[in-house]
Amino acid sequence: MNTATVWIPRDAAALAAGADDVADALVAAAGERGAPLNLVRNGSRGLLWLESLLEVATPAGRVAFGPVQAGDVADLVGRGLLDAATGLPEALAAHPLHLGPTEALPWLARQQRITFARVGVTDPLSLDDYAALGGWAGLDKALAMAPSAVVGEVIDSGLRGRGGAAFPAGVKWKTVAAAVAPRKAVVCNADEGDSGTFSDRMLMEGDPYTLVEGMAIAAVAVGATYGVIYIRSEYPHAEAALREAIARATAAGHIGAALRGRGPAFRLDVRRGAGSYVCGEETALLESIEGRRGVVRAKPPLPALHGLFGWPTVINNVITLASVPRILADGAAAYHAFGAGRSRGTLPFQLAGNLKQGGLVELPFGVTLRELLFDFGGGSRSGRPIKAVQVGGPLGAYVPESQWDVPIDYEAYAAVGATVGHGGIVAHDDTADLAGLARYAFEFCALESCGKCTPCRIGSTRGVEVVERLVAAPVSLKGAQEELLRDLCDTMVSGSLCAMGGMTPFPVLSALDHYPEDFGLPRRAAAGER
Repeated sequence: MNTATVWIPRDAAALAAGADDVADALVAAAGERGAPLNLVRNGSRGLLWLESLLEVATPAGRVAFGPVQAGDVADLVGRGLLDAATGLPEALAAHPLHLGPTEALPWLARQQRITFARVGVTDPLSLDDYAALGGWAGLDKALAMAPSAVVGEVIDSGLRGRGGAAFPAGVKWKTVAAAVAPRKAVVCNADEGDSGTFSDRMLMEGDPYTLVEGMAIAAVAVGATYGVIYIRSEYPHAEAALREAIARATAAGHIGAALRGRGPAFRLDVRRGAGSYVCGEETALLESIEGRRGVVRAKPPLPALHGLFGWPTVINNVITLASVPRILADGAAAYHAFGAGRSRGTLPFQLAGNLKQGGLVELPFGVTLRELLFDFGGGSRSGRPIKAVQVGGPLGAYVPESQWDVPIDYEAYAAVGATVGHGGIVAHDDTADLAGLARYAFEFCALESCGKCTPCRIGSTRGVEVVERLVAAPVSLKGAQEELLRDLCDTMVSGSLCAMGGMTPFPVLSALDHYPEDFGLPRRAAAGER
């Protein structure tokens, strides 16, 4: 009897949809029939509206079914799921949950997955799977090169930090590499706290060795011997996957006393965050790792010169570091060939909010928001018109329909007052109250501010009050309240110590500019754009 190979995700989103129950039901059904089963708990493919997505191996490749619940397993098995190794039975192909060959699903086929190439394909913790699909090739190349050449590859690739600042990663690495110090560190910011973002979590749960390898390459490039992954406390599954991956990679000699058994030492730890949004800011993150309250540090000195424990430190987020292995393996030019303008490579966009098909889409920069919302997201889940889309997390601007055809790259979005950030996209239909959302931005900042600087600490609280007064004011007094609100926003943008206070006005001003009627203000010519 042929052994059936079935994949059921272990990703947190799939678990929330009942993936463990599906797996248990399948194991029980196979046991009752005495049928051999190779059950692989893979990462999620990112088609979240189809979780739990079950895949089965056939002579023609993997075939997908979804969304599968535990109650569907008996029917799938009865139609021949466990016999698919010799060919897909007709009864199984006629099942209402049958989706067809996985790689041919339009949502996946139209993507260009580079960083997420292995996510959903392999057993995330299998070192054999990782190596079989190109794992460690980038690190091997880095170990054979001069450290300065590794930095040069990252610079030439055009890779920029996959966060709010979008700072060139190679320039940061070059600064750390040039610093003279007895010890250096690599820190991964895995404190993914933006609303509507989950690419870091999916990568850590679905392909943790990619992050381990990316950090090891960074260590080779700058001369670091110690690394820390700072992960948010709300990600227990990702934390468990990372700890196990680090233990296995260390035991196998890929990291630890000698990289790949022949390179320098590089020890890697995981530190759990304490639930503070502001610890996504790199210096507050360092304070937290060092055991202190997460408060933003004044700069200079820059963390690249005086970072973790005073050592020169590379700080990048998960997707930035996870992009590095392919850059080294394939060469800078191959990565640079993707993208638009000064935004090179790909970005995993995360579709959330009021959309029919939420999930993760990896595409080169230059795609438009309209394509993501409708070609991939399928339009609003409510069936109502989409009114506003917040891009870049809770501190990102609300993008109106008039800007949905602007190519998504850092400069093009900055030119219209928007941000790309971490690639999170949250859609709102025409029932959304943008004045209420603007008020929430201030309220969120007031709750999450570290309190160190006055514009953020006090400005956010005053912002809540001014928005409330603006909405409640009679028409004759609204102009004065609007002017006060804009002045307050200008103070926060110009005077805040970090992006927490400096970016909070972005959603407020975009709501005010593009949706003035929600504040009881008249719509201006040219949609009130400034």
